Amino acid sequence: MDRVQLVLLGLPILLFCSDLVTLFGPEQLPTPQPDLPPHPSPDAASDDVQPDDIAADAAASAQIAEPQVDGPASGTTVELKFCASCSYRGNAVTVKKMLETSFPGIHVVLENYPPPFPKRALSKAVPFLQVGAMATLMAGDQIFPRFGMVPPPWYYSLRANRFGTMATIWLFGNFAQSFLQSSGAFEVYCNGQLVFSKLSEQRFPSEFELRELIGNRLPDSQFGKNLEKVLGVLINTMLAC
Repeated sequence: MDRVQLVLLGLPILLFCSDLVTLFGPEQLPTPQPDLPPHPSPDAASDDVQPDDIAADAAASAQIAEPQVDGPASGTTVELKFCASCSYRGNAVTVKKMLETSFPGIHVVLENYPPPFPKRALSKAVPFLQVGAMATLMAGDQIFPRFGMVPPPWYYSLRANRFGTMATIWLFGNFAQSFLQSSGAFEVYCNGQLVFSKLSEQRFPSEFELRELIGNRLPDSQFGKNLEKVLGVLINTMLAC
């Protein structure tokens, strides 16, 4: 076996191992980190610590640890459950920023929406099927006789071009695994209630549609009063004109 064959054999094995690490490794969504104030340098710090400075630092630390959230949507939680393997993360982040800007005080949570259990189980079995197919292709002469079978004619046809066959097995397995891991979901929940489902509508929601759906589910004591104030200002402006 020359160097070219070793490279062609080692490349699919390397990519297959990376797929195993990605498949079975935990997937974590990025969590925003609070902006902490810069620490003063040791040279600028004073040797004598005053009680007022200690009280000020304690108050600042309390504000950082427990941020004050005040707005018309305080107490409202929106969950965006999307298909992470479908590259919907960018859409979810855009919707999150839009909702936080439109409804101050709202809490938006991003979560992955997994596919059904049968598809998840099949996606876990694909790497093992790839390994089994490659092992059969490489050592079929010893495997088939152990089961009392004669190697079929198609085995010799595939083995004649073993490197092309292995590349095809790897590409087809990755395509099948990506298909089985995708759910195609973009579900929006407001306080635990489903307000929009891409699985049902077969489309993404528009920004205006989401604002209306979320706004209708805000508490009347907050959202309704603000809406009455806006309408009152508009009516007074029209009467003055």
